[in-house]
Amino acid sequence: MSSSSDFQQDRHSFSGSPEKWNDFELPGDTLYYRFTSDMSNTEWGYKFTVTVGHLGRFQTGFEILKQMLSEERVIPHIPLAKIWEWQVGVACRQTGHQRLKAIHLLLKIVQCSTQGDCDFTLLKPLWQLFTHMENNLCQDVAKPGILLPLHRALTELFFVTENRVNELGSLQEYLLALNTEDHLHRCTAQ
Repeated sequence: MSSSSDFQQDRHSFSGSPEKWNDFELPGDTLYYRFTSDMSNTEWGYKFTVTVGHLGRFQTGFEILKQMLSEERVIPHIPLAKIWEWQVGVACRQTGHQRLKAIHLLLKIVQCSTQGDCDFTLLKPLWQLFTHMENNLCQDVAKPGILLPLHRALTELFFVTENRVNELGSLQEYLLALNTEDHLHRCTAQ
């Protein structure tokens, strides 16, 4: 299935049992599909359902929030603390592009936040993911240091957040809240 007749754009290929098929979105108003059988099975074919007329809820929400956070005159009128809490939750639960987009929104919120807008300690699960990625990178010195998109996004998020928290005067509390007591003991021992 594709959004172009040459099957080069937004291509999705499926084979085998229905469990291997998953939902996806195609831009535009036309769906091209091709069914090819290798004659290895005597099943009847395939079946799929097309729903039209809307973007996915995640993508729509992302676009709306991104636009709102880009408008300085709108920012004072939106509940940044609540949106921050929701986006941290999304970034912790989602994977792939959705997680990257949630982190992008978190960066925008950090950059426009003021004292008390955001509970930066909510980033602890993402901090643990980031430190895990950092530790794996340090342990695997044989491979070249190419960072995955998630690693780069988390690096930027924590760099910008640390600078912002420092500007707001609560860096020590933030760093203590992100780390576990075990980690603090190890750092002190070192």
